[in-house]
Amino acid sequence: MLELTARFDATETPPGSLRVDPALAESALAALDPELREAMEVAATNVEAVAAAQLGEERHVELPQGQTVAVREVPVAAAGIYAPGGRAAYPSSVLMCAIPARVAGVGRIALASPPGPDGRVPQLVLAAAALCGIEEIYAMGGAQAIFALAHGTETIAPVDVIAGPGNAWVREAKRAVYGRVGIDSLAGPSELMLVAGEDADPQWAALDLCAQAEHGPDSPLVAIAVEEHVLEAIAAAAEAAAGERPTVADAPLALVQVPDLSDAIDLANAYAPEHLELFGGDAALLAERVTTAGCVFAGRHGATAFGDYAAGSNHVLPTGGAGRFSGPLGPAAFGRRISTVVISGAAAGELAPQVDALARAEGFPVHGESAMIRR
Repeated sequence: MLELTARFDATETPPGSLRVDPALAESALAALDPELREAMEVAATNVEAVAAAQLGEERHVELPQGQTVAVREVPVAAAGIYAPGGRAAYPSSVLMCAIPARVAGVGRIALASPPGPDGRVPQLVLAAAALCGIEEIYAMGGAQAIFALAHGTETIAPVDVIAGPGNAWVREAKRAVYGRVGIDSLAGPSELMLVAGEDADPQWAALDLCAQAEHGPDSPLVAIAVEEHVLEAIAAAAEAAAGERPTVADAPLALVQVPDLSDAIDLANAYAPEHLELFGGDAALLAERVTTAGCVFAGRHGATAFGDYAAGSNHVLPTGGAGRFSGPLGPAAFGRRISTVVISGAAAGELAPQVDALARAEGFPVHGESAMIRR
């Protein structure tokens, strides 16, 4: 792993060890700028509150024949989380992945994040790890980090679930290990669809589009409106804003004119965008009709940037149309359901003939005998 890290990660000075001393993370947190630490703590508190609200209670069902079935949620034993990096640091991804895992009750959380050019995990990532109580930290990134977490190495014990965003190599590595371990999703390039009403502020809309373009040139952007002049104003403002901001990549922007805002929602449900912003006075009503977006921001103040960092919603979201069958990262990704069945003698007597009939129909007569002997 050290050889792979030196070869493929953005290191000019290869790390001497994959494992990071947790004391370094505690030192990074202690040295954090107070304003930045407060921002991290607010984000962590909000993400934790939303994650905790998603926990399910144990369900007991009493059935007419007298048996009971209890379904409960239990956490996986170990989770691996991946925070992308290399040339940049993303402490927010640590918070978004580690906090739901902790809320789910996972006992062991292992963090992998690529080392920077100096061969070290960035201080911001270490600080976020300390804030989340993570002590198992590895300076490794890319596909090799995903395979190491899934299969284990001489020094890294394998995990049960891997979660976290990453580049195309990370995404494909997660696809390859799925089945040996669970994964959160196959999230790809970030997406934003913006539905603008007639009163939408083009400058605000432009900044929201440019913010998503900071993720890179592969992040698709879509602006939808009924009025042509609204789209033209947003496009002009976005072009001007992007030209003045060097971090904004040349991401593709599609302008779509629709007959009515209800048609915009139909288009959004068909497209299933990762982020959907609804600009307009009737945003709350429109939001009720959305069924596939990863996260919906209703109202003119609801910039996607809030969800990326501190609103409390999770920024690990389905992309590429996956919102049709999956949703935001939450505690459920780090747990599994277990059913416990208790059958009384009376219930066995009543159910056995039904079991026997079904089992014999399927060619499994001994299943039927197993039930009938308990009558």
